[in-house]
Amino acid sequence: MVLVTGGTGLVGAHLLLHLLQNNTKVRAIYRDGSNLNRVEKVFSYYTENASGLFGQIEWVLADINDIPALDIAFKNIDYVYHAAAMISFDPKDYYKLKKANVQGTANIVNLCLSNSINKLCYVSTIGAIGKSLEGQKANEKNDWAGQDANVYALTKYRAEMEVWRGSQEGLDVVIVNPGVIIGPGFWEQGSGNLFTTAYRARDYYPPSGTGFITINDVVKIMVELMQSKIINQRFIAVSENMTYKDILTRLANAIDKKAPSKMLRFWQLHLLRFFDFFSSSITGNKRRITKKTINSLRNTEIYDNGKIMEMLGFEFENLDECILFCSERFREEYP
Repeated sequence: MVLVTGGTGLVGAHLLLHLLQNNTKVRAIYRDGSNLNRVEKVFSYYTENASGLFGQIEWVLADINDIPALDIAFKNIDYVYHAAAMISFDPKDYYKLKKANVQGTANIVNLCLSNSINKLCYVSTIGAIGKSLEGQKANEKNDWAGQDANVYALTKYRAEMEVWRGSQEGLDVVIVNPGVIIGPGFWEQGSGNLFTTAYRARDYYPPSGTGFITINDVVKIMVELMQSKIINQRFIAVSENMTYKDILTRLANAIDKKAPSKMLRFWQLHLLRFFDFFSSSITGNKRRITKKTINSLRNTEIYDNGKIMEMLGFEFENLDECILFCSERFREEYP
C-alpha cells in the first residue's frame, strides 16, 4: 500500500488520482479542517468516475507532527510520497514553516526508517536549487546559498537535509524539485493565483522569470522515479523556462483577457512592499512582498531538466495544452 501526505493539495490530489487509476491501493493523511471535497472535485476534471475513485482512498486524520496518528497511518505501508508542506513567504511564519516543513519531514523520515519503508519520494522546490550563474542553467549540483533564500525555500532545503539523512541511515529516497506547477483546482493559492491574476487583466507584470511545469508531468515523474531502480538522487522538474510576462500573457490569452503590457519597476515593487508590510501589520494577513521576494526578481532563473530526461527518458507534455485545459476549468468555476 502507498501512503500520500499532503493529499488535499494540488500535487497530492493529482497523485492520488494517478495512483488510483493505475489500481494502486492508497492511504492519505489529512488535517482537521481540510477540504476533502476539493480532492473529489479535482478528480471530476479528468473522469466521470470521480466519486468511485475517491471512495477507494483510505483517509487517516493526522498531522505530520502528530506521531501517534502517523504511527497508525504507516501501518502496512510499502511506499511513501511526502507532498505535505506549509507554503508561506512571510518572514514572521518562519518558525511555523520550520515546524511543518523541517520537523514534519524529519518525522516522516524517521517513521519510514522504523517501518522499513521500501522507498520515499519527497516533493521539494526549485527554490532549494542553487542559483543559475552568468546565464547558465542551474542544475542539481549548483551550490545553494541560504542567505539569499526566502523562508519557504530555506525550510524546504533543510527538509531535504532530513531526507538525505534518512538515505544515510538506509532509506531509499528520491527528491523532486518542481518549478511553478500549472494545474487546476486551487485557484486561490500557489500557481492558481496566476490564473486569478490573468483573469483580473492587470496592466503590470513582474520582472524576471523562472521554470514552469504541468501538474501531470510532476506526478508522472514522481511515480516513474518510485517505480525505477533510481535511489538517492534529486531531480529538477521543469519543462519550460519563461518570463512572468510570457506566462501571464499565455494565461490571459487562454481565458480571453487582456495581456499585461507594463513591467513593474523595482521602485514600484519596494513601494508595494511598504504598503504590504503595513497592511499585514493591521490585518494580520500574510505578507506577499518582501525584500527577498524582490531580490529574487533581479535575475531570471533558468533550470536544466537534462538529468530527468536522460535518466528516465522523460518527455514533457505541451504546456500550452495544460494552460488551455486549466483555463477551461477556471471559466467553468468563475463564469
